[in-house]
Amino acid sequence: MRIKELSERADVSPRLLRYYEEQGLLSPRREENGYRYYDEALVERVEQIRSLLHAGLTTEIIREVLPCLAEAATCKYPAPDFLSRVRQERDRMAERLECLTKNLKAIDAYLNAVTEK
Repeated sequence: MRIKELSERADVSPRLLRYYEEQGLLSPRREENGYRYYDEALVERVEQIRSLLHAGLTTEIIREVLPCLAEAATCKYPAPDFLSRVRQERDRMAERLECLTKNLKAIDAYLNAVTEK
């Protein structure tokens, strides 16, 4: 598919897709005429990138771990300091998830309380 279709399907701008490509997060094929061609699987990959960015990961970390999230066999062993950074990010995400879960339960309790009357 072309960039416009991926943009529409993934609900992101073409400019953002080009940025992801510049950051090494997406690798579309190039056709003979120079146009980018995006495989179907990249719709899900863009959604995953957006989710990881939203969770606070940097594009550097995402670029390194993204292949491993798709297929563990493609992973290379990174430097120990990088692994430490990824662990810190994972721990930070776990803390956010715990906080979000508490807030979700509180909102559910509120909605239950106000809708029971």
